[in-house]
Amino acid sequence: MSNNNTKNIDFNCDLAQSFGVYKNESEYDLLKYVSSASVSCGFHAGDPLTIREALLQAKKHNVAIGAHIGFDDIQGFGLKNMDLQQEEIEAIVLYQIGAIASMAKSYGVDIEFVRPHGAMYKRAANDFEFSLAIANAIKKFDEWLIYYGATSETLDKVAEDAKIRVAHEIQLNRIYNEDGTIDYTSNSVSNVDFAANRLNNILRHSSVRNNEGRLTEVKCDTIHFSSTSENILEIIKRANEIITPVPVNFKKAAVSGWV
Repeated sequence: MSNNNTKNIDFNCDLAQSFGVYKNESEYDLLKYVSSASVSCGFHAGDPLTIREALLQAKKHNVAIGAHIGFDDIQGFGLKNMDLQQEEIEAIVLYQIGAIASMAKSYGVDIEFVRPHGAMYKRAANDFEFSLAIANAIKKFDEWLIYYGATSETLDKVAEDAKIRVAHEIQLNRIYNEDGTIDYTSNSVSNVDFAANRLNNILRHSSVRNNEGRLTEVKCDTIHFSSTSENILEIIKRANEIITPVPVNFKKAAVSGWV
């Protein structure tokens, strides 16, 4: 592995993306290559036994653990958008973080961040009020939690308004628009070289190549790897050859001089 110190960066994946008889065992294959993992909280995925196993696996691999929150949409895997009132958003966020945090505590680990899933993640990237409601709920639970979200100006504005720490996230296998947002009309890219070039552009130039073929400057604290994406294991192995990931909290502590 490279000791490239030009930029510290976190690699994250999602866990407990199963429910009952519907299993996703491949997600554990990523744990050797990430520095953080968000655990589904039971709304879009994750039953109690699945959550328990995910927490124990994350602890075994010594990765930072987060709450993977979503809409209450177990049938649609959290991909259906829902129009909720501010108090409803706050309630479902607090409920899910509380569930994961209490289980994590019983196994001797703490929750360090919160990452939205699916339709919640997508909406939070461009809906300031919606994203702010999520951030305020996170802060109400614990002001030290980090809010992981798709890189955007919205996330920066939310961080400033809610006075909460955020982590800008990029995905190596997604296509991006000129404004730095994900192009959801395009399919993911499974090519390993494409992902490696994307990572190198992030590390060297803080940019991604957009759907117009030009470079767009972006912020990136963490990179997400989805176990359901094609060829993702080969992509994350190549990414680890380029740079050794570190958790966002470690990065922030290093910048502040604590470590």
